[in-house]
Amino acid sequence: MSGKRIMWINPIGSSVLDEPIERLLVNAKQPGTDIHVVSLREGPSHLNYHSYEACVLVDVLRLVKQAEDEGYDAAIIGCFYDTGLWEAREITDRLVVTAPCEASIHLATTLGKRTSVIVSKAECIPKMADNVLRYGFRESVVSFKSAGLEVHEFQKEAEYTKDKLRMLASQAVESDMAEVIVLGCTAQFGFFRELQEEIGVPVIDAVMASLKYAELLIELRDTFGWNHSKAYTYQGPPAGEIRL
Repeated sequence: MSGKRIMWINPIGSSVLDEPIERLLVNAKQPGTDIHVVSLREGPSHLNYHSYEACVLVDVLRLVKQAEDEGYDAAIIGCFYDTGLWEAREITDRLVVTAPCEASIHLATTLGKRTSVIVSKAECIPKMADNVLRYGFRESVVSFKSAGLEVHEFQKEAEYTKDKLRMLASQAVESDMAEVIVLGCTAQFGFFRELQEEIGVPVIDAVMASLKYAELLIELRDTFGWNHSKAYTYQGPPAGEIRL
């Protein structure tokens, strides 16, 4: 099977996460997979607010369309809000499009019946809960835990972040009977192995989950012709009616 080309889109107006995320993806990818990480030329540095999501949506869709036009196999919209995921599937044909929440929750529900998601701040929970409901997994996600940290704080003090995540994950296992922990922000990368060794349940890294889910979806498309259905939900606008 020929190699896969995947574009990871950081949907923020900052490239600060591009290099570390690309290193992670390159180290975890399948042989033959080519990874390209991009961010927006301008925009907010995080997406904690609905209005910020609205500000970046068109630019995200343009990058997704660019990925398809340039022959990529998949695009990953790299925010746990899954910003523009359904819209992106409308405007593409062959391209696989996925995002961290969808990928992580799908994988988590195969590893355990009860999942807890650790988010950056409490204001993120309503939107993430809406997404979980939309994906059909509301009964499987038994709790959301807030780390009380801004997105870009997770990588600044690694030991503090680890302690915080360990405490919240332990609470979820002990109090909520969580069987799987999902790190519900792509900026929480790099902590999952140590955490799962310490607390004894699978800990899903949203960056790793997105990559592996995208690689799987590409294989399913290329081998069996299984790709995003265009019947109803992801049916796109008429050709020429919208330009990005």
